[in-house]
Amino acid sequence: MARKRGNDEGSIYQMSDGRWRAALSLGWKKNADGKVVLSRKIFTGKTREAVRDELTKALNDKRQGLPVVPEKQTVAQFLDHWLDHVVKNTVRPKTFRTYQDIARIHLKPGLGDIPVAKLAPQAIRTFLSEKLDSGLSPRTVKHLLVTLRSALAVAVNDGTLPRNVAALVEPPSISRPQIQTFTPQQARQFLAACEGDRLEALFAVTVALGLRQGEVLGLRWQDINFEAGTLEVSGALQRVDKKLVRVEPKTDAGRRILMLPAVTRSALAAHKRRQELDREIAEDRWRETGYVFTSTIGTPLEPRAAFGRFKELLKAAKLPDMRFHDLRHSAATLLLAQGVSARYIAEQLGHSQVSFTLQTYSHILKSVQQDVAAKMDAILAPPKSNEEESVATREEGLKRVATTVATKPS
Repeated sequence: MARKRGNDEGSIYQMSDGRWRAALSLGWKKNADGKVVLSRKIFTGKTREAVRDELTKALNDKRQGLPVVPEKQTVAQFLDHWLDHVVKNTVRPKTFRTYQDIARIHLKPGLGDIPVAKLAPQAIRTFLSEKLDSGLSPRTVKHLLVTLRSALAVAVNDGTLPRNVAALVEPPSISRPQIQTFTPQQARQFLAACEGDRLEALFAVTVALGLRQGEVLGLRWQDINFEAGTLEVSGALQRVDKKLVRVEPKTDAGRRILMLPAVTRSALAAHKRRQELDREIAEDRWRETGYVFTSTIGTPLEPRAAFGRFKELLKAAKLPDMRFHDLRHSAATLLLAQGVSARYIAEQLGHSQVSFTLQTYSHILKSVQQDVAAKMDAILAPPKSNEEESVATREEGLKRVATTVATKPS
């Protein structure tokens, strides 16, 4: 009597088209929809021997505790599971929506039908190349790869995949956008153009403290301490599902208390009086949100409104065009030019690592280093009259050495 084959042994049989197939049972597991199904790994080949070899290898991997990926789980199914059970509860809502869009718009249409177990580096390279050819920027395409790597890393950690094939693929090279920053004169020129403007305080705070756009728009009056002269960065305004919401800082470094320069304190005080007037005019239409920068009826200020006014003020000040984020870069470079340490600037900007600050502003640090060298010369170099005497002394000493060497018997 033939021995019944156990679940841990797999089975080999010939199909009607002459090919051979092996099925290895992996036990009962929940699928991406949460249903409990029998998970199997399928092998197909032209000969029994080829299929048997694949089955034997999979059996050995299983017995040694190595991952054996179910045949039927596709990249699309895996991404859905990853988004719902891993990403959703660990990132901000806006970040989750970004991952969702990347999977829905790019990864699932391009790679979704491929079984996770059969996803190969070549398929990923082809996918990325097609995305570049379609007009996506190298930065966006790199973000697609980074997202896929993150998802597959979870599968590797869970023992579902033996390796992260996306980690074997090199991302496209990216040229860093050139940073445009204000000189001290340009910064004064810009703030002069902002005087009396409804958003004067917004731009004064951004230039002086280097806040991100979301951080400055997310400021509340409770974050401003006029008596102590401080401002607390405790959140940021972001658009999630077409609504503006306030979110917590991503890192501990992002939550910080900063000292307010006098120029920002006076601008904020004037802005507070202006907002109180807006409240009186709006009457019943006023919406109390507690935000520092609002519309004329108290609702959160739209980022595009701040951006549009920024561009208008740049033009009015007759300054070169730049991005809103370059105001943040300007704050950093202005401080560096004054000899402020990179560590302090990292804390001011909310960077988690000083190394990131050093890398971002390395071009400015070179000129700062030259200035430091000049200052050290000023400290150590002797007065000019003494320097001439010192040079003459050195030359006389060299002459004596040369004479001694020339007269020394060989």
